[in-house]
Amino acid sequence: MAIILNLETATTNCSVSIAKNGELVLLKEDNSPNYSHSEKLHIFIQEALQEASLSFKDISAIAVSKGPGSYTGLRIGVSAAKGLCFSLDLPLISVSTLESLAAQGNSKHHNYIIPLLDARRMEVYSAIFNSSRVQVRETKAEIIEKDHFMAYAEEGSVLLIGDGAEKCKGILDHPNFTFITTLPTALEMGELSYKKFKAGNFENVAYFEPYYLKNFILQGKKS
Repeated sequence: MAIILNLETATTNCSVSIAKNGELVLLKEDNSPNYSHSEKLHIFIQEALQEASLSFKDISAIAVSKGPGSYTGLRIGVSAAKGLCFSLDLPLISVSTLESLAAQGNSKHHNYIIPLLDARRMEVYSAIFNSSRVQVRETKAEIIEKDHFMAYAEEGSVLLIGDGAEKCKGILDHPNFTFITTLPTALEMGELSYKKFKAGNFENVAYFEPYYLKNFILQGKKS
């Protein structure tokens, strides 16, 4: 049996879940536009354990959303996860933020799922998954233009999901596009982190860093 503590802080949503063998036990989260992570993350961890009648000694691993996403949010989440792993001698699991976001979509109804995180202006972080939830295009940081993702829409139904989907509505025009505005949560992390746990796919706690896509963010500051 594996009980995994999952931390999602890549966006404004501060989210913590506990999952047993990939099944949700408890979820605590709060979406504040002012990034409440530094104040609420450790409180949510303690409350989640208490409400699930668990202690840290019951936890098998710590999983953290690795990005892309907010620099501040990711830094807080990864720092907390690494601190817990060091102090409790637990393995660290990283989960792609975009893969977790894509898991909110119903793959049975769509040929492709495109998770989109808002970066700035018309910029997004995105990846593309097929109906089997296999990633078929790498993660990119890109500026949305009217011809984006049209090749996938010509093949069938495409779900664009995430807070970045909102800025696509007025630009992307095809009957096969469906838009859902939402944020990543630790709810979907449970199944993904458990798969990695079973495979022994752990990170090096000392050297692990979030996936910031720093170069793109720096370029975005240029006029």
